[in-house]
Amino acid sequence: MQFGASMGIWLVSGAAVSGVIFRPFGLPEWIFAVTGALALVLIGLLPLPEVWAGIASGTDVYLFLAGMMVLAEIARREGLFTYLAAFAARSARGSPTRLFTLVYLVGTLVTVFLSNDATAVVLTPAVAAIARAADVRNPIPYLLICAFVANAASFVLPISNPANLVVFGSDLPPLLEWLQRFALASVLSILATYFVLRWTQRDDLRGSTRLDIAIPVLSRGGRIAAAGVVIAALVLLVASASGRELGWPTAIAGFATLAAVLLVERSNPFAAIKAVSWDTLVLVAGLFVIVRALELSGLERLLVAALETFAAAAPDLATLGTGALAAFGTNVTNNLPLGLIAGSVVAGATVPQTVVDAILVGIDIGPNLSVTGSLATILWLTALRREGLTFGAIRFLKLGCLVMPPALLLALGAILLQPW
Repeated sequence: MQFGASMGIWLVSGAAVSGVIFRPFGLPEWIFAVTGALALVLIGLLPLPEVWAGIASGTDVYLFLAGMMVLAEIARREGLFTYLAAFAARSARGSPTRLFTLVYLVGTLVTVFLSNDATAVVLTPAVAAIARAADVRNPIPYLLICAFVANAASFVLPISNPANLVVFGSDLPPLLEWLQRFALASVLSILATYFVLRWTQRDDLRGSTRLDIAIPVLSRGGRIAAAGVVIAALVLLVASASGRELGWPTAIAGFATLAAVLLVERSNPFAAIKAVSWDTLVLVAGLFVIVRALELSGLERLLVAALETFAAAAPDLATLGTGALAAFGTNVTNNLPLGLIAGSVVAGATVPQTVVDAILVGIDIGPNLSVTGSLATILWLTALRREGLTFGAIRFLKLGCLVMPPALLLALGAILLQPW
């Protein structure tokens, strides 16, 4: 490809990704991704067959996202997350610090088994409701958990973050291998984020909360949704352990749970289906097309060559450096498009396993620095606004500068020092 065409692809792609991050005029993110993909075709920078190839390459991710979003939505509608949050609030026994810890634990479990986007979208309103019911001094510390743990715990399992699927693609490690490579790093990330976040919010975690918090009765639909979540997690763990793709099992588990709840309650399926953010799939498809164009532009070859040279000259430094670069890069490009690019690069590069693992850790933890870092954080801000609350970008950045670096350094250290 000629240099002029490559420059055109980089400019159009950069403009599209910037639109996704900053959302000029408040337009939805998917509009900018799709517009960028269409512009590449109309200008003649990307042949139509390559568009279809780019879209098709994301099939497993679309299925995974669809299944997770349906599962999370039906659990939300049936009050499962409100029940869990209320149970945590009652168990806190009047202690704000204990409530903070229990909400963090619930957020970790939701992230691990339902993905970080589910934590941001469905747990945030539940935590806001319980914070009001518990009459806490300030609901913000508890709501911040939904943003930060969504990224800090997002590489415990392959299913914990869609970015994990796009980074590894068809080379996704089986579950046992995944746990060997990321278990210690995940634990350190979760604990470091918890302690630093709790320390920064210590002034609002004083006093006491209400003791007479009512725990709602979980309906039959809620119990079925809970069972569906457990079964889906088990199915995905088995699929991951056997090295199979996760898209179809996730989609089947999500829609089977939805069907079971609707049959028991004899309710209209369209309300639940309509509530799912299907435009997220359009956004991801547009980004896959843009990444395909970047691959054809020669950017992938340049990045592969640079990564291989760096890794060959200084493997340990490359592990730390690429992980840190990926972490801070997510806040410039958002972690999903960066994950797509990183997936193409690591698939084409011959580098030590620790370098690949460090890139994933950076892409997952890095978004805790700023509100532009991940789709989960952007969704969290939207959920926060629906509750009549705000948390500004500068304020988030100041907090992120304290919370993200310790978790990143500890996780990268675990990756670097792993014995296998």
